[in-house]
Amino acid sequence: MAGRIEDYALIGDMQTAALVCRDGSVDWLCLPRFDSHAVFAALLGTEEHGFWRVGPAVPPDAPAPHADRRRYRGDSLILESEWDTPRGTVRVTDFMPPRDGAPQLIRVVEGVSGRVPMRSSLRMRFSYGRVVPWVHKVGDRTVAVAGPDSVWLDTDAETHGKDLTTYSEFTVTPGDKVTFTLSWQPSHREPPSLPDPQGSLDATAEFWREWVEHCTYHGPYREAVVRSLITLKALTYAPTGGIVAAPTTSLPEEIGGVRNWDYRYTWLRDAAITLSSMLRTGYREEARAWRDWLLRAVAGDPENLQIMYGIAGERELGEAELDWLPGYENSGPVRVGNGAANQLQLDVYGEVTEALHLAHMTGLSRNDYASLLQLKLIRYLETHWDQPDEGIWEVRGPRRHFVHSKVMAWVAVDRTIKLIESGDADGPLERWRELRDEIHRDVCEKGYDKERNTFTQSYGSRELDASLLLIPQMGFLPPDDKRVIGTIEAIQRELSTEDGFVLRYPTSGAEAGVDGLEGDEGAFLACSFWLADDLAMIGRVDEARRLFEKLLALRNDLGLLAEEWDPRLQRQVGNFPQAFSHVPLIDTALRLTASGAYGG
Repeated sequence: MAGRIEDYALIGDMQTAALVCRDGSVDWLCLPRFDSHAVFAALLGTEEHGFWRVGPAVPPDAPAPHADRRRYRGDSLILESEWDTPRGTVRVTDFMPPRDGAPQLIRVVEGVSGRVPMRSSLRMRFSYGRVVPWVHKVGDRTVAVAGPDSVWLDTDAETHGKDLTTYSEFTVTPGDKVTFTLSWQPSHREPPSLPDPQGSLDATAEFWREWVEHCTYHGPYREAVVRSLITLKALTYAPTGGIVAAPTTSLPEEIGGVRNWDYRYTWLRDAAITLSSMLRTGYREEARAWRDWLLRAVAGDPENLQIMYGIAGERELGEAELDWLPGYENSGPVRVGNGAANQLQLDVYGEVTEALHLAHMTGLSRNDYASLLQLKLIRYLETHWDQPDEGIWEVRGPRRHFVHSKVMAWVAVDRTIKLIESGDADGPLERWRELRDEIHRDVCEKGYDKERNTFTQSYGSRELDASLLLIPQMGFLPPDDKRVIGTIEAIQRELSTEDGFVLRYPTSGAEAGVDGLEGDEGAFLACSFWLADDLAMIGRVDEARRLFEKLLALRNDLGLLAEEWDPRLQRQVGNFPQAFSHVPLIDTALRLTASGAYGG
């Protein structure tokens, strides 16, 4: 059975990622890319769907023990797990070296004290647990082959096969090291080179040390900010600069529910806000790579702009269900692909334009085509901003005039006007100033409930929506505007849990509601950070700090956050780890640090 979502650690090589449970089991790994088929899919099923556990040996009918301690080695993605057993202490170090060639997952077992019997249990299942590969020996190496894929195991331990699983049993004493390396290679090609585990470990540690040195944030929340930045870097597909929303699919927003989606793609919104956070903390190279990815993906065709693309810019992301997988804790269906790719979400134009604007303002080298793209986006919005859309939350119900979408259309026009005013682009300045004013009037007249002193989710609706918290952050209205303060207070009253965390919008329970889906969901962590941000902006800084530190306490022991928090079960839920949670963590830390609102 898979662990709790917060029981997992992330390791990765900026092309794919693995999730390692507290018991030493790798329960999720897609090879060779984030969006490839999983080789280990026990996270969404059972051990029959593929896993790799390395840990102290226990009787076959006994549960695998959880590590007594685990940590990342400094500011890196090198995971160290330690078990204290009756016979001694052992450490397992797991990492994936950044690569140009074959992806590798390396596991190093070290004796710390005593004599500890150990076991490696490796069950490879291709195509998300559906295909049992042909496993055989090639010299001293073990290879598993299925169709176009091959996975090679190199180890200095003896191995044997039983029940379609590869086992190793060995004992470690102080100073002993036993290494395992799993490498992927197209099955028609020559075997991958023999690994160098120690050399790879040293190179991986040096990579992360050098990367973290570029961080310009040195405030009181540095540990949380740096861990979030490392996580965001790990979700970046290095060959193209595309950024996945999360490395997983179908981790449920409600345990046992149907709100299960594939997040292994690049949402323009998520990627844009990720790059904004990285720019604010000193990471220009990532911004440049993402801008280049964007220009390739959009390919001069903003009229057909998608809300998401594949990590190399692919447009076809058809959604399907994997009926042989029961889902995480029986939360089905398990989905791959994402049918929301073809939705109309007008807010995306604002997020993309805001990211391009910030890149320009922070001195990123000029790109004439990026400026041309920005102008094309506004020309499209001129004739489409007043249409209903599916909105930021990708509702699968009817289109509406979502207030947040209109606000972000205003942002797109406003930032483009600033680009023209700076002299770095040419455009119909007066016409677009009039457009900006028109959108602003429209939102204030049709999206504001005077009786309750709050903006609403959509025109004519009485429902609230946490995306309204972005109104002051985007500069649509100043923080001290009574309508802004009224909206913040209304969201606190109507969308907050007992713990003060924020729901995205009211969900329906059993009946399909505004989002066209059955069931409920947890508190949305990004929205909760937005509330902390807003509270700081309106001068309630002590309250903002308390909420922010409560949110930090929801992170797992390694500093990682999923998409949501279930206040009833007191558990993380949703895909994990989630960029859309770690980005606002960084942004709120920056704001609180600037305001001096932090504990001693």
